[in-house]
Amino acid sequence: MDPYITEWLNLIIRFAHLIVGIAWIGASFYFVWLDNHLEKPPEAKAEKGISGDLWAIHGGGFYEVAKYKLAPPKMPTTLHWFKWEAYTTWITGFLLLSLMFYVGAESYLIDPRVKDLTQWQAIGLGLGSIVIGVGSYELLVRTKLKDHGLVLAVILFAIATVLSYGLTQVFSARGAYMHMGAILGTIMAGNVFFGIMPSQRALVKAVEEGATPDSKYGLNAKLRSTHNTYITLPVLFIMISNHYPITYNHSANWLVLMAIILITAAVRQYFVLRHFGQQKPMVLVSSIIATIVLAYAIAPKTVELSAEQKQQGVSNAQVQHIIETRCSACHSEAPTDDVFKSPQGGVIFSDMASIKQWAPRIEARVVNSKDMPFMNKTQMTEEERLTLSLWLYQIN
Repeated sequence: MDPYITEWLNLIIRFAHLIVGIAWIGASFYFVWLDNHLEKPPEAKAEKGISGDLWAIHGGGFYEVAKYKLAPPKMPTTLHWFKWEAYTTWITGFLLLSLMFYVGAESYLIDPRVKDLTQWQAIGLGLGSIVIGVGSYELLVRTKLKDHGLVLAVILFAIATVLSYGLTQVFSARGAYMHMGAILGTIMAGNVFFGIMPSQRALVKAVEEGATPDSKYGLNAKLRSTHNTYITLPVLFIMISNHYPITYNHSANWLVLMAIILITAAVRQYFVLRHFGQQKPMVLVSSIIATIVLAYAIAPKTVELSAEQKQQGVSNAQVQHIIETRCSACHSEAPTDDVFKSPQGGVIFSDMASIKQWAPRIEARVVNSKDMPFMNKTQMTEEERLTLSLWLYQIN
């Protein structure tokens, strides 16, 4: 596919994914907050079957919200459903995954340094991992384990850890992270499609037929919705993680990912408890401390230069030659890379002044994390990285 067309498709699909994702997550967070803030209704309302109500003010108006214990006596003329936010988020997300990591498998998904795969092998492994991850969840959540939240969470976390490790053994680090995001995102959309919507349709059908709705449908939908709220923050992290190689480029990246999933789920737990009026600040404090500890643990080792090396002079000509040879294919005014046809990240190395301008990023991405050049397409050597490190020492 023409790189210019690919860039436009990427932009359009990513923009759409962002918009519908905000709509889905916003609605999900709102209803979790709403459900946790409902108060015991007045007796007149309770007699009508209302289990909780809430008053709010927003945008210059007052709102009164009431929730029925099971269902209203009869169906209202207009009933608003919340499903397309989830479906369109999943559809645009899958299109984006397909465009970047399947159509562009050789660029983003396949890393010969990890495992030399063909495009179709990579696609098969990617789709297979999603099926295994989502299938495992669906099988477990339909058993009696659903009534034992902690046990179910431990089992699912163990499965996720195995998948995370396995993906990092066959894909590029970025591709592995994105596929874990795809697995979690598909579980969330599946909770809507396989659990929440069927339960809600059963409730509506019972009301329309004048029957008493079975409470198991409401409980099932509530359970799936609760699962989604804890998965949300890990998915959001993974969505932005491709911009931060300090996480996915670590040698134990699969373990880093699982640690971040635990931390972000704990942060969500703090806010859920807060909705119930339970102040548990140590949950949030512990998450912050864990993040700091993780950041320290995975910090790239600073290149240690010997006294003899520090005495070596590195000329600007040497540095410029390395940058032109290894970096300018993607970071020039007219990139020559086969995939990237515009300067990536807006970084352009046109002369020595521009190279010095981006020196901090060169140190972070080329010397420390070694994330650049992208999947080392231009075969930068360790000796060249050391030369850049010596030059950075000189100019600091």
